[in-house]
Amino acid sequence: MASSIMAPDSALMRFLTRIADLMILNVLFIVTSIPIVTLGASLTALNYVSMRIATDTDRTIVGDYLRSFRQNLRQSTLLALILAAAGGALAAWYLVVTTAPLPSIAVIVLLAVWYLLTFMFVMAALYVFPYAARFEGGTREVLRNARLMSIRHPLAPLVVIVLTALSVVVTIHYPQATVWGLLWLMIGFAGIAFLGGAMFSRIFEKYAPTRSAAVPPARDQEEE
Repeated sequence: MASSIMAPDSALMRFLTRIADLMILNVLFIVTSIPIVTLGASLTALNYVSMRIATDTDRTIVGDYLRSFRQNLRQSTLLALILAAAGGALAAWYLVVTTAPLPSIAVIVLLAVWYLLTFMFVMAALYVFPYAARFEGGTREVLRNARLMSIRHPLAPLVVIVLTALSVVVTIHYPQATVWGLLWLMIGFAGIAFLGGAMFSRIFEKYAPTRSAAVPPARDQEEE
């Protein structure tokens, strides 16, 4: 009985192997994100490997991660800069609306529009790096298709938002539950990416065979 449980192909060993894979992935993500300018490429590589783990198509965690990081460094950096600029514009909007001497009705309307745009922006942004990891395409195509997918398939980014928000709340209010943030360093980022990747990969599978301008050919198909 004990030997079957500890067999390499047992459910327990497969589970422990995946935990180890996610811990390695988490370390890779943190190390490559330390230079802030590489955060975009790190997010793309994180999502790439997470989706491969979720679909059981990963080869080697380190090799898959570094390959995706190198291939997407330029485009992902540009995407991150665009998203940062858009986020900065939204932050400036909020600051102006909440500090400027405007009529109450104008503040209400402008804040309502701001909340709507911010929600749409976050939903689309959460698709950008998984999409860039899965499909080939120009920067404009990635942004456009990420926005369209966030409208057509809103559940995946909503789950990521909820998971991230809950994790942050628990970390702040119950730090002992995360061993005072140690779990973030061990597996936190990769764990959330893995759960999100399981959903993103199912959505992308519907579009992977499509050879059209709207949905570019899949990276995995080209590699194989």
